[in-house]
Amino acid sequence: MNRTYLSLMLLAFLFLASCVSKKKFTAVQAELTSCNEQLGKCGESLNDYMNRLQAAEEERATLRTDLSNRTEQITDLRTQLEDCKQQRDKQLTQVGDLTVMSKGAQDNMKATLDQLRQKDQYIHLLQAAKSKADSLNLALAVNLKSQLKSGLDDKDIEIQVDKTVVMINLSDKMLYQSGSYNLSTRANEVLGKIATIINSRPDLEVMVEGYTDNVPISTECIKDNWDLSVKRATSVVRALQTKHGINPNRMIAAGRGEYNTLAPNTTAEGRSTNRRTRIIILPKLGDQFYDLLDPTKAPK
Repeated sequence: MNRTYLSLMLLAFLFLASCVSKKKFTAVQAELTSCNEQLGKCGESLNDYMNRLQAAEEERATLRTDLSNRTEQITDLRTQLEDCKQQRDKQLTQVGDLTVMSKGAQDNMKATLDQLRQKDQYIHLLQAAKSKADSLNLALAVNLKSQLKSGLDDKDIEIQVDKTVVMINLSDKMLYQSGSYNLSTRANEVLGKIATIINSRPDLEVMVEGYTDNVPISTECIKDNWDLSVKRATSVVRALQTKHGINPNRMIAAGRGEYNTLAPNTTAEGRSTNRRTRIIILPKLGDQFYDLLDPTKAPK
């Protein structure tokens, strides 16, 4: 009986001891977990502070660079200021020298200024003459475009103003029969409109230039591309004279052959672009033109 009692008491003691140890273990485990969480937060804070420190170091390096650049700029400005002072002193010296010039030197300066004034008037005269020529050419180009715009394909005709001349580029398919220098019906229609403008301006001269591609040609009537380009130019000039009443003394016919190309001859489109006739309308170099360049006739 006593033994049984003692055994029960021992078992009860061991059970109570086991319960107390488990509670302590649970408490210690919870405390360890809390410490690990705090340690993690401390690590994050440490990383944040390290990033801030690196950013601060980079900003400090940038500020040092800016400071160095500002120092160089200040040095350059001081150098420029010193140069300006030297220039000022030099100019003051020159002014001082001018104040003691002799009467003869003053007269020479006055004569020089008068010459410069006359040259300035002459330059203004030339500028006015150029502006007048440019205005006339622009008006001429506008009139030509207005006359020629109806019923014409943009690819067949192009009007340009270049310096003191108006240039009209006409495609060969619009002017000539295929492979020939004979003019088409459409060509006479277009040339008639151009002739109307030319006849209204007797102070202008007309140059007709023929161009070809680089495809060789040789027939009974045409020896080569030089020959073809000249014959095409003379066909246009002859039509302007005989059919449209333009004075032949105002016209020039020229052949440029396969040269002075606008596009490479390596493609059909390029060769078509190069096969063209150019009509150039330019000022007649007569007495009226030279009058514009006479300094004695400069506007007062």
